[in-house]
Amino acid sequence: MNIPLAERIRPKSLDDYISQQHLVGEKGALTQHIKQGVIPSLILWGPPGIGKTTLANIIASESKRPFYTLSAISSGVKDVRDVIEKAKQSGGLFTTKNPILFIDEIHRFSKSQQDSLLGAVEKGWVTLIGATTENPSFEVIPALLSRCQVYILNSFDKDDLIELLKRAIKEDEFISKKNIKLKETDALLQLSGGDARKLLNIFELIVQSENEPIQITNDLVLAKVQKNTVRYDKTGEQHYDIISAFIKSIRGSDPNGAVYWLARMIEGGEDVKFIARRMLISASEDIGNANPTALILANNTFQAVSVIGNPESRIILSQCAVYLANSAKSNASYMAIRQAQQLVNETGDLSVPLHLRNAPTKLMKDLDYGKNYKYAHNFEQNFIDQEFLPDEISNTKLYEPGNNLRENNFREFLKKRWKTKYDY
Repeated sequence: MNIPLAERIRPKSLDDYISQQHLVGEKGALTQHIKQGVIPSLILWGPPGIGKTTLANIIASESKRPFYTLSAISSGVKDVRDVIEKAKQSGGLFTTKNPILFIDEIHRFSKSQQDSLLGAVEKGWVTLIGATTENPSFEVIPALLSRCQVYILNSFDKDDLIELLKRAIKEDEFISKKNIKLKETDALLQLSGGDARKLLNIFELIVQSENEPIQITNDLVLAKVQKNTVRYDKTGEQHYDIISAFIKSIRGSDPNGAVYWLARMIEGGEDVKFIARRMLISASEDIGNANPTALILANNTFQAVSVIGNPESRIILSQCAVYLANSAKSNASYMAIRQAQQLVNETGDLSVPLHLRNAPTKLMKDLDYGKNYKYAHNFEQNFIDQEFLPDEISNTKLYEPGNNLRENNFREFLKKRWKTKYDY
């Protein structure tokens, strides 16, 4: 029994596919594509262990298309061209039954490797399906990205993961023969982090090491996994746990924790651009306007490691991590945009007030576009009290300055400007 449990119970059809109902439900985008027989080139973006590869196989199977697969880790430009040539010979050109070329971890493809796909995608020789855990906007070249639809896959929720465990107990030819009771699942779910593959690996490890009857409890799971941690480290499944610890160390102003977790990632062979990108996000989310220089340094760090590479990048990453950890912190801008987005979702597309609208034509001016707008620079201290929100949500305060030197100055500035409008 060398085939892992996750592979043995891999879904073979959309009906068996758990989660991602926004894509594979009755009215899901991918379901409609399959029904119509027209599959566009697409990128499946989401965390590990949520079924990207499975979904690609199902799309190929249910649309009855030839299926070719490449791994970005081990394939070069020659491999890409060889597969494209085979695909051209197996499918008719410019038909709705073009072969599917699936590329796992497409974000690891270099620019030249991605360039080698352009012609085949554009000319319809293949339908490309790429899978990535990284933001395609950063990792897929614009020319290729513009030829693909991007679909976001979400982590499994608690009910999905429990359903997977029950399916394994019921349907797997080896697991189903054992006397297993799921008494507690919290530890399994917590350790999986929403990763179905990781969940099933841990579950199989426990089942294989216990005598029947097997009662799954939180204590049993934690004891078994702690003794077998190395098994999961080697597969890279702690990738998201360690980056989480790294960012939380920075957020918690602990440079010691930050450089430790940074070292863990470097020694594990983590992509330096991935680390730098996460620090770039943290510089804005966790530090923000308490110290705007942090964002500049983080951005320069990203640019630097992109051209320098290993092993010297570790020095630049360490400098940035220590700086961010020692910086004043504020999530005020992050909270402001969260609240603003929530307000937009609650209130819908409210009309722009007439005085704020652009009026490039006479008709628009006749319709009072821009009428009564007050040009701030024409007034004392370049300010005049006027409304900048739709009438329905006027006087709504979304930004609350953080409690730090720089944003306390912001607060005093806003108090003077908006003393009769907002409570600063």
